[in-house]
Amino acid sequence: MAQAGPKPATILDVAARAGVSKSAASLALRGTGYVSEARRRAILDAAAELGYRPNAAARAMGSARSGTVGVILDDLRNPWFVPAVEGLTEGLHAAGLHALLGDWRLEGAELAERFLELRVEALVLVGTLDGAETAFAEIAPLPGGMPVPVVQVGAPHAQVLGAAVVTNDDAEGARRVVRHLAALGHRRIAHLSAPGTEVGDARRAGFEDACQILGIESQTVEAGRTEEAGWRAAHEALNASPRPTALFAVNDMAAFGALSAADDLGLRVPEDLSLAGYDDTPAARLKAVGLTSVDNASREAGRVAADLLAARLAHPGSPRGTYDDREPPAVVLLPPELKVRTSTAPPPS
Repeated sequence: MAQAGPKPATILDVAARAGVSKSAASLALRGTGYVSEARRRAILDAAAELGYRPNAAARAMGSARSGTVGVILDDLRNPWFVPAVEGLTEGLHAAGLHALLGDWRLEGAELAERFLELRVEALVLVGTLDGAETAFAEIAPLPGGMPVPVVQVGAPHAQVLGAAVVTNDDAEGARRVVRHLAALGHRRIAHLSAPGTEVGDARRAGFEDACQILGIESQTVEAGRTEEAGWRAAHEALNASPRPTALFAVNDMAAFGALSAADDLGLRVPEDLSLAGYDDTPAARLKAVGLTSVDNASREAGRVAADLLAARLAHPGSPRGTYDDREPPAVVLLPPELKVRTSTAPPPS
């Protein structure tokens, strides 16, 4: 039996030989993006030494527009992303573009590199991506920056230099919850927060600001964005003395956990305890749940992000047509809307 010959060199082999990242090697070999002349020469020399030959299909793909947009989600398990991605893909489809989806939680920066190698025309980041600032700075160091336009959806600010931002006014959404509960007569309200997250911090700030203005006795209990975290934090809040008459959770998932905690303690919602969440997820709208929640316009955010990308791609010579640190990023702040349902009512007398 004839022995197989040596395996052909890959882009990873070239990157290792040149002592650079995979993305830098890919950019240099494609002749796109910014790579210093010394680093480019080292990469080309490494490719020549290894006999590296780019895939013919990839070269053909790079000769024309791909018509694709890479969509990177913070965590596919988050129900907030469902309407956001629906709005985004509908908008992209209307513009003749198609989405490729990936989960940052599982793949991290490698996902962005892979999308760039596939010649996506733009990137959409959905949510706040852990470590994105450092990762993207390494993928596309200055002065060239990212070779494609970037839009970030649902994050308080751009994690990637030059990206446009489409987000919800989280602080205002929290203030609307407090004003609603205060109008019902609640004077002791606890907030189940998500510390260490920008969205959570903004919602907490809005909660505390409104409580101070309205003279509400407030309590903040550190929780998180999961159902279990909400359950634990609600137990802590509801065992305080005096007990709050209303809970405001950082998101609907935490609110569902709080609902279970109230049941554990024999408290009826809303007769004994009012409960509000944030994100207005499909489960919150179920009649059996009836959770008062803040609609953060996630579907609209996705649609606006698609429109921004379409405009940037249609006018590549415009100030915002490229990923450029010389222009401030566009920021679109969408107003939240409080959806009042059966989980909130006047406090027990």
